[in-house]
Amino acid sequence: MTFHKTLMAVLAAGTLLTAGIAQAQSPQFFRIGTGGAGGTYFPIGGTIANGISAPPGARPCDKGGQCGVPGLIAIAQSTTASVFNNAAVQNGELEAGLAAADVTRSMYLGEGKFEGKPHPKLRIIANLYPEDLHLVMPKGAKINDLGDLKGKRVGIAQAGSGTQVAVLQMLDAWGVNRDNMEEAELNNSQSAERLADGQLDAYFYAAGWPVAAMVQLSSTKGMSLHSFSEDDLKKINGIIPAYIPSKIPAGVYEGVDTDTLTPAVSALLVVSSDQSEELVYGITKALWNDNTRKLLDNGHAKGKQITPDTALDGVLALGVPLHPGAEKFYKEAGLLK
Repeated sequence: MTFHKTLMAVLAAGTLLTAGIAQAQSPQFFRIGTGGAGGTYFPIGGTIANGISAPPGARPCDKGGQCGVPGLIAIAQSTTASVFNNAAVQNGELEAGLAAADVTRSMYLGEGKFEGKPHPKLRIIANLYPEDLHLVMPKGAKINDLGDLKGKRVGIAQAGSGTQVAVLQMLDAWGVNRDNMEEAELNNSQSAERLADGQLDAYFYAAGWPVAAMVQLSSTKGMSLHSFSEDDLKKINGIIPAYIPSKIPAGVYEGVDTDTLTPAVSALLVVSSDQSEELVYGITKALWNDNTRKLLDNGHAKGKQITPDTALDGVLALGVPLHPGAEKFYKEAGLLK
């Protein structure tokens, strides 16, 4: 073989090798819809994105690198939360999202507000944690029940949020609606600012405590939380079965020194059925590995409640399928028979 031919062969082999490496390290982006920056979805979504990522060229897990899915770059995107996230997953604008259980069921089946508009591509990876409904009022303010909000200036959360869908159903049961209250469609941070400025009498927000914007509000202007009666909690559960009685412990927010009884709904990690079984299996496995456990435990306070032992709580009865990749992992882990 001549020198020229030998050189060409070496160059060709090098090109093939380089192409193989490039192909092996080609990144795969995975967008996770979350919520507003002042809430809980955004920091939790960021922690999950970090845990399941392992960008091309990153140090291996056993050498102190990231322990996610090889080549995956997951990104947490701030959105208006549940309704938007589920619609975007259905439409392929997001690969995954965080969403409330009640909204996810209604959208998947095309029920209630979503009558005739099913979202058949929605699949569940995991139940994450309970989202407690916060009914926030100025410091010292009290109401007997939701009917007292008639004629008031009330923040009902953003359009596109699961909170708004649920809150309007609850208020209606007490005779309160858009016609007899002055509603404001705002995110959590905006609502807290308006309340502090005296522009709102109350606002609703469902999220895992502690909520950053409320921590700030309680430590500056002060605030109170409405504690629902047991009868009212039963009534709400009858209207929206996914909302179950819960409690925000005393001391979570400065100045709120007694337990707050309130309804709560599960937050889910939802993905599209278009995502491959192999990828979602890898994501589910990464979500529950020791590295992600450390990230969850050291991040937002709600992260400690995100565990494999509760990953399937309420999921099988919800009526929305697990993704086959997640199902495969849970069966292998002995969490699903």
